[in-house]
Amino acid sequence: MKNLRSVAIHDGTFHADEVCACALLLLFDLIDYDKIFRTRDVSIVESCEYVCDLGGIYDPERKRFDHHQANYLGLLSSAGMILLYLKTANIIDSKFYDFINSSIILGVDAHDIGNVRIEKGICTFSQVISNFHPINYNSSIEEINECFYKALDFTLAHFKRLKKRFYYVDGCKEKVKEVMKKGKYSLIFDESLPWLECFFELGGISHPALFVVMPAREHWKLRGIPPSLEDRMNIRQPLPRKWAGLYGNELKDVSGIDGAVFCHKGRFISIWETKEDALEALNKVLKLSGVNNGR
Repeated sequence: MKNLRSVAIHDGTFHADEVCACALLLLFDLIDYDKIFRTRDVSIVESCEYVCDLGGIYDPERKRFDHHQANYLGLLSSAGMILLYLKTANIIDSKFYDFINSSIILGVDAHDIGNVRIEKGICTFSQVISNFHPINYNSSIEEINECFYKALDFTLAHFKRLKKRFYYVDGCKEKVKEVMKKGKYSLIFDESLPWLECFFELGGISHPALFVVMPAREHWKLRGIPPSLEDRMNIRQPLPRKWAGLYGNELKDVSGIDGAVFCHKGRFISIWETKEDALEALNKVLKLSGVNNGR
């Protein structure tokens, strides 16, 4: 008899891959929190509905997800195996699979199988999880288990936020699509929303828009659009060089716009008091850019 809604993972030192595997199973309500068994007891392992990162078997139909056996030559850890299972079982769609995989799981898999080069100043998700381990190598099993659940709680909360953010961004796509139809060299929004991912998913790579105008809490922003989603740190057209790094009255004097607030020294974003001020700034920038046939 299987212990339904249960998962077995190995005891002792824990890693990001089985932490993520458990978090994914919890996120989609496939296991119960109190049915996570950290053990190598064969009788317990065999009784669990899911087994991750131990057992020497990779068989999604039997819900066994290990990658340590010699005959497995793939690049997935238990995290990637569980995520792929969720997609093939139609529990998640391909879009969410691609999002969560590229956001975290690809890196977790690569780290677990040794395909990551550690770089100074860059902290991976796997390294964050490893910091949940007890500092003392001689810690008791009880201490290690307590730390595992702290890491799991952290990961599950992070995944819940990623899931909410993904579906929120995806839900804004139609609004972005309508704005893309209206504007040629600019995207003008009357509300603040996550436009960047939607813009490029909707063909923004070939859209001529150079700037975005959008509310920024009590102010409005004029922001340059990057050439692509992958090259988001650059912009298609920078703001005027003479605006760079200016605040308040200095920017007002140089721009000739009374509602000037700030222009970043990187010339990718500027802040204005009202929508009208931001639009005036947009018109000036487009004119300086040689675009004279409207927004």
